Amino acid sequence: MLSRSESKYIQSLHHKKQRDIEGLFLVEGPKIVDEVLKSHFVIKKIYATSSWINNHATNETVVEVSEDELQKISNHQTAHQVLVVVEKPTLRAKSNSKISLVLDGIQDPGNFGTIIRIADWFGITNIVCSEDCVELFNPKVIQSTMGSFIRTLVDYTDLPTWFSLNTLPVYGALLNGKNIKKVGTIDEGIIVIGNESKGIRSNILPFIQHPINIARVGQAESLNASVATGIILSHIL
Repeated sequence: MLSRSESKYIQSLHHKKQRDIEGLFLVEGPKIVDEVLKSHFVIKKIYATSSWINNHATNETVVEVSEDELQKISNHQTAHQVLVVVEKPTLRAKSNSKISLVLDGIQDPGNFGTIIRIADWFGITNIVCSEDCVELFNPKVIQSTMGSFIRTLVDYTDLPTWFSLNTLPVYGALLNGKNIKKVGTIDEGIIVIGNESKGIRSNILPFIQHPINIARVGQAESLNASVATGIILSHIL
C-alpha cells in the first residue's frame, strides 16, 4: 500500500522545481521502464501493479500498488502498470561528435521528445540545447522520446559561446536557405533547428554557414519543428 505522504512526494516530482531539488525524475509505462532497467540510469524505486511484478524479476526496490494508487501518482490520463523514480544523470554532450543537433528555444515538450526520438533513429547521440529549451526530464518529454533519451547525450548551454568554440560546418533551417534536396549528404557538421514559431534567433544567425530550407509546394504556413527535423535529417545524413 502506498502511504499518503509518499504519494504526495511522487506527485511533487511532476514539477521541475522539485525534480531539480531532488535530482530525480519519473518514467512511466512498461516499454520505457524496461529500457531504463537495462540502461546505465540509476533506479531509486519502482511502483508497480501485481501484473507487472509477476512478469519482471529485478533487484531494484519495488513497491506494489493498486491500479488506483498508480493512477494517483501518474502523469498519464491512464496509468499503465509501472512508474519508476530515476536519478538524474549529469548532462554533458560530447564536444568531439562528428554530427550534433542544436536546438534553439524549443518549447513544446512533445516536439522536444519527438526530436530526440528522431535523432536516435538517425544515429545522432549529441544534442545541444539553448538554456531556455524545455527541460529534458519533463514527463511529457520523457514519454515522447519512447526511450530514446537513454541513448542520447543532451546538454544545455549558452549557444553563442558554444558556437564560438566550434570548428565544424553549421547548417541552419531558415526560410531563405538552400533547398535541402540540393545540399547532399554530410559526414560531419552541426544542424540547427529553431523555435517552433520564431525560428533561429538573430544572435545565432552569424554562426550559420549553410542555410538550408525545406521547399514548400502547397499552402501550409509552416512545419512542426519535429517534422522539419525528420525531413532535414533524412536528406543530409
